[in-house]
Amino acid sequence: MRDSDNKGGAVQYSLPPDGILARLVGGFRSGWLPTVLVCLLLPSLVWLGTWQLARADEKRSLLAQYEARRSAEPVALTSLDGAADPAYRRVRLLGRFDGRHSLLLDSRIQAGQVGVELLQPFSDRLSGLQVLVNRGWLVWPDRRQPVLFDTPEQVIELNGWIYLPPGKGLRLSEVEGKGWPRLINRVEPSALWLQLAVEGYPHEVRLEPGPAALTVDWPVVATSPDMHLGYAVQWFALAAALLGLFIYLGIYNAREARHGNP
Repeated sequence: MRDSDNKGGAVQYSLPPDGILARLVGGFRSGWLPTVLVCLLLPSLVWLGTWQLARADEKRSLLAQYEARRSAEPVALTSLDGAADPAYRRVRLLGRFDGRHSLLLDSRIQAGQVGVELLQPFSDRLSGLQVLVNRGWLVWPDRRQPVLFDTPEQVIELNGWIYLPPGKGLRLSEVEGKGWPRLINRVEPSALWLQLAVEGYPHEVRLEPGPAALTVDWPVVATSPDMHLGYAVQWFALAAALLGLFIYLGIYNAREARHGNP
């Protein structure tokens, strides 16, 4: 609306009742309940997507570290004394297996088949320590029959890498029986050394392909970076869908109110 009846002769304009601001304010009515839900859910969905992106970066860094350490020459355990992060470092062992105290890590799956991983104490002459060596995976199709495996009796040289489980260390947990070989579902080497009353290395060593190794195809990480990226896309898509639904609902309610519908 134009107003020219002022003393200075300047032309002034006033916003009509149905102007842009009124349209913007009156064109959106979301309601208190959808607003509260969006305020609670939207930040959580965005945070989950951002967290998955951060996890993908962590897994990429872990894989890069693993590849760098796997390309290094294996060293004796004594050279890792005091190492803050020995995970994935290659080590060289020389000694004999203790086949009398074998452990069978239960419910391990390879190529769709259920089996166990065979872990045995190894008397390492280079460090003077007992080392819990994971020789790899064995199929176990019939639980009514014992797992069949052979243990090298001669002095043998092995190459492997140190495995540290993610998160807090797990204690040795027996599933069935008190004899040997012992079926377990969780492993902490220190608990085994305490039972056997020997001095041992506190971390598991997983064998590389070679003498005494079984199926040793272990993934470095349980979830790949690409999977984390996929999860992040899903969380961000849910956040976008929630925001879009909230905006549509607000516009729809405002339109109904203008037409006299409650």
